[in-house]
Amino acid sequence: MKAKVREVIQQLDASIPAAWKATAILQGYGLWKIPLLFSVRPKVREINEQKIVVEIPLTRWTRNHLGSMYFGALAIGADCSVGLLALHLAKIKGGQVHLSFKDFQVNFLKRAEGNVHFVCDEGAALGKFVNEVIKSGERKNLTVNGYAHVVGSPGEPVARYSLTLSLKRKE
Repeated sequence: MKAKVREVIQQLDASIPAAWKATAILQGYGLWKIPLLFSVRPKVREINEQKIVVEIPLTRWTRNHLGSMYFGALAIGADCSVGLLALHLAKIKGGQVHLSFKDFQVNFLKRAEGNVHFVCDEGAALGKFVNEVIKSGERKNLTVNGYAHVVGSPGEPVARYSLTLSLKRKE
């Protein structure tokens, strides 16, 4: 009986899109541990081994006095795109990691006057890095780049960012 239940759960799990699962995990973690993260309502629009796209809507909670996205909300989106891709890759590689950021640099290029997509497409380099961390067990650092654009204007970034990711295998 337990085997049948486990099989049904695995089939259900396989039928749910990865982006939906990642969004649920992100928002659940935000609600439980980081209420500020939960308050901006990030949604994962795409996630795979190469790339992640996280969307933060422009709402009353994320808007500044000029009507564009507040830079704190932009920082949350950058954090989510890099961190969630690293955690996703660690899960795929069969390990668990402690994640933190050592450094954050951003260039704001223009105002974000709509919902914003945060894109990190450095999955190949990040995957190799996660493998090294899992094998060594030591804390290691890697600088990861990404960019943000207003939904509907993918060729016009509103920001480019670099985060230095610090990972260590969970014991």
